[in-house]
Amino acid sequence: MNEICNTAAIFRQGNTNCGGCGMSITLQMLRRAVGANPVHLVIPACCGAVAGGTFPQSTFGVPTIMSTFASAPAVASGLASVAALNGDPTRIIVLAGDGGTFDIGFATLSAAAERNEDILFICYDNEIYGNTGGQRSSATPQGAVTSNTLEGKLEQKKDILAVMAAHRIPYAASVSLAHADDTQKKFAHAVAQKGFRFLHILSPCPTGWKSEPALGLELVRLAVRSGLWPVYEIFDGKRYAVTIEPDFSDEALDLYLSLQRRFQKSGMTAADLRPAIERNWQSLRALSGRIIPGKREG
Repeated sequence: MNEICNTAAIFRQGNTNCGGCGMSITLQMLRRAVGANPVHLVIPACCGAVAGGTFPQSTFGVPTIMSTFASAPAVASGLASVAALNGDPTRIIVLAGDGGTFDIGFATLSAAAERNEDILFICYDNEIYGNTGGQRSSATPQGAVTSNTLEGKLEQKKDILAVMAAHRIPYAASVSLAHADDTQKKFAHAVAQKGFRFLHILSPCPTGWKSEPALGLELVRLAVRSGLWPVYEIFDGKRYAVTIEPDFSDEALDLYLSLQRRFQKSGMTAADLRPAIERNWQSLRALSGRIIPGKREG
């Protein structure tokens, strides 16, 4: 299985990803973490499935299987079982968007996690069904306009890490591409681990977010700084560790919202989002055993 892997270039030049796409950054950073380890990718229907081009000119530099929206974890489970039977060290990695993770692919994701399959599942979350018309997913944040939430989504984003923690998998973590050292540590740990591992990455999408391509990493940085995107790890579903501390800046949160036209129609502001952010962090602090510095009341 591992004889034809070339991890020197998981995702080569010539791909058709949009400028500023967070998925491209994710794959380049993953390459560094993978190193010389042999890798097989499984990608369900998503931007990643089309960005590599068609056989035999694919820009993926490792063996890659494109699956249906709902079946990537099942396909990966089969590959992992074959690798285990043959004593093959190949790492099986699923790369999926939020639609193939939070929604359509959730049943097989949950099943593979419950069985603790030896899979690294990476969700590059651009918070929209970017490849099928820009519809909302359950990962879409409150207030975001999509092709089927024309006035802005009413519901809050699903807490997918809490769902994965409930499966008691060995490792789950949220990732900020704007903090490269923390990202590389998490990637390296997830690649080296055995069992089911889950990485949740906030992935800038200039097309869906209606933002400037050059601002992608800055938007991620603002989301982390404001507390909107908590960056933390969960071990065995029970030990929580915050790895990047926010300063809970309303200025950063307002700037994050203003730099994306997807929030303009709903008029979402920092004041609208702050109560939910604080509730989320109160829960996270309780789980991690740490008190929030200078915590606000209310």
